[in-house]
Amino acid sequence: MRMSRMFGQTLREVPADASLASHRLSLRAGLVRQTAAGIYSYLPLGWRVLRNIQCIIRQELDAIGGQELSMPLVQPAELWRASGRYDAPAPGAVLMRLTDRSGHDMVLAMTHEEAVTVLARSEIRSYRQLPLLVYQIQIKYRDEARARGGLIRTREFLMKDGYSFHASVDSLEETYRQVYVAYQRIMQRLGLDVLPVQADSGMMGGSASHEFMLLHPDGEDTLVACTACGYAANAEHATFGLDMPPEGEVPDIERIATPGTSTIASLAELLGIETRETAKAVFYGTSGPELVFAVIRGDLEINESKLSNALGGTALHPATPEELASAGMVAGYASPVGITPTPEHPVRVVLDESLRHGGYVAGANAVGYHLRNVSYPRDFAADTVADIALAPEGGACHQCGAPLRHSRGIEVGHVFKLGTKYAETMGASYSDQKGQAQPLLMGCYGIGLGRLLACIIEQHHDEHGICWPASIAPYAIHIVSLGEPDSPVGESAVALYEHLLAAGHSVLLDDRDERAGSKFADADLIGCPLRLTVSKRTHKADAVELKWRDQPDRQTIPLAQLDALLAMELPHD
Repeated sequence: MRMSRMFGQTLREVPADASLASHRLSLRAGLVRQTAAGIYSYLPLGWRVLRNIQCIIRQELDAIGGQELSMPLVQPAELWRASGRYDAPAPGAVLMRLTDRSGHDMVLAMTHEEAVTVLARSEIRSYRQLPLLVYQIQIKYRDEARARGGLIRTREFLMKDGYSFHASVDSLEETYRQVYVAYQRIMQRLGLDVLPVQADSGMMGGSASHEFMLLHPDGEDTLVACTACGYAANAEHATFGLDMPPEGEVPDIERIATPGTSTIASLAELLGIETRETAKAVFYGTSGPELVFAVIRGDLEINESKLSNALGGTALHPATPEELASAGMVAGYASPVGITPTPEHPVRVVLDESLRHGGYVAGANAVGYHLRNVSYPRDFAADTVADIALAPEGGACHQCGAPLRHSRGIEVGHVFKLGTKYAETMGASYSDQKGQAQPLLMGCYGIGLGRLLACIIEQHHDEHGICWPASIAPYAIHIVSLGEPDSPVGESAVALYEHLLAAGHSVLLDDRDERAGSKFADADLIGCPLRLTVSKRTHKADAVELKWRDQPDRQTIPLAQLDALLAMELPHD
């Protein structure tokens, strides 16, 4: 491709709100242009990178028996109603709904579990057909309220989503492992250093999942990792070792005056105790009249994902003062002791496992008073007892006891064991060896390609621009011509360009009428692995100046040696 003919230009300035390097550089290098908030067009340079990423993904999934198909973006709403996700808080809040000219409810798919389950229902009959792995690379839409970070979080996005079908748990485990390893190979070939972590299945449901995370200080996810044994999980899912007090008899409850202590810190300071000796009350509202009263040890924080899961996926929001008052709770001094819910104002008490035994200081549900030696289950009842705590920085690893550390990350891939969730709700079954109908076991495997592209830039750039890994670069070679188009230097650059194309290399030729400094700056910005410069000096010497993008040095080599060097160093189309 000649830059004089290329659709899309490099930019010197970018929008002030482009805070991430990948956002700035993808705009400046002419990879993408924003059409609307969270909606982007890929220009030819960016699309070439995406095509190269797709090629690697297809190669690795085909190698483990994946079969590519294509499913529709626009789907009838009844598919999503059948799975129960159309009106569910997640993903219902970000599901784009529309009505066709016949008044039929439709959706823009953000994922394709429903559609692929319907296909499996029509195409799979017998256990002899299993296991199966299918995938697609397709546009999806998610009505994000907070699109951010350029391609990191968009509303319209290109995704590779795959689905597997099985007759046994062992078969699902085997395919899950194969895809997990394939993802590791994909990330390695893309030049991405990622950390696989245990994750919450969220809106997808299922028994287990893993996320592939790029460690990044501006990532949206908090990751929890052990400093010794390798345990790693998303904070939404992470567990940790609790140092529980010894079981034993707890003295009777004592009501004590605690004026001006509406926070755990002020309470502990007044009483001269540690925050771990207190019980903290945290309240959440739901979509109905029920108030959720979460009780946790004072030195810990509520993990809202765990709490929602403990309640069967209930959507939660911080309780309002009005919701607290209607349930008879005194903010800052609320107590699980003596709760008297009513049919009009039900209260559900969820107790964290940190308070399963021992005595703690808890609220007395009266301003300026607390209760000492509150003990479960002697003094109050809980509707649910579960791990609802956020794993703390420095907490003990539940596997080896070493300290846990927190970091930030960006999710680039996610694999799920869905089990029979969708098969049972949507009637997808197979006949087993006895001829009996059984629900299909399923797995789900996703990679966001636009986000992947952005993360590659985040990990491969410097102060001058992008430094593409050779496996996915838009062009392997960037020729810079420092002569007029009709000059001997210009003609020599064109001859080199045509020679390299004929040899099977992907080549970008900068034949524009621009200053040398601008051409070199754009070459660094676009970030092709190898820059070849043709100048009066090199033309006279029948040579070319060679510079690798990720190395500072330049060298001049005879043109006669160039083919042999490129054959060893660069991939071919």
